[in-house]
Amino acid sequence: MSLKEQLEQAKASFMERVPAEAQETVFRHIKEQLQSGMTFGLKPGDQAPNFTLANPLGEQVTLFDELSKGPVVLTFYRGSWCPYCNIQLRAYQQILADIQKYGGQLIALSPQSPDNSLTQKEKESLTFQVLSDPDGFVAERYNLLFALPDYLQHTFTHFFGFDLTVFHQTNRWVLPVPATYLIDKDGIVRSSYVDPDFMNRMEPQEIVNQLKLLSEH
Repeated sequence: MSLKEQLEQAKASFMERVPAEAQETVFRHIKEQLQSGMTFGLKPGDQAPNFTLANPLGEQVTLFDELSKGPVVLTFYRGSWCPYCNIQLRAYQQILADIQKYGGQLIALSPQSPDNSLTQKEKESLTFQVLSDPDGFVAERYNLLFALPDYLQHTFTHFFGFDLTVFHQTNRWVLPVPATYLIDKDGIVRSSYVDPDFMNRMEPQEIVNQLKLLSEH
């Protein structure tokens, strides 16, 4: 099953089990972002900002150090509480061998605290870097960060029973627009997928195709 099909299944499940009032606010916010006229994220040809962030083991990872080894597939996701993000990361795990075949590596980051990034089991079987972006400062530099409006904060706390500020260990209700970039060794964005509709993500095969193209030049 393709990633798109898995995400569509998750969306159907969401629409079956989530109260209509909560659905309405979620889709309202997606629509507002799509119609805002704002351009989120970086474009191909842009210079990727460098950063240093911690992984769940407490190790510091610097983007430009990793780029010295080869291209990086950098994906921004909302958090482990987001089913669409988990589906995406599992799908990307399945193409990791292909990413590595073309000299690349995968780095995923979200604003959640290192303690909440992964379970112990996941930490022990980690095969790509999962980094914590406290307060979304890196997402902000990549032009992805947004503040959740009051009505959406209400939906999170009252319908989902979930306080992002606790999970992120911060006082800001912020999230990144999901995005996936292919960044070459010189730190230049070669391909970019950014979509305010968090129920859509970049297809794994497209990542492999872009890396293959990059390796041929």
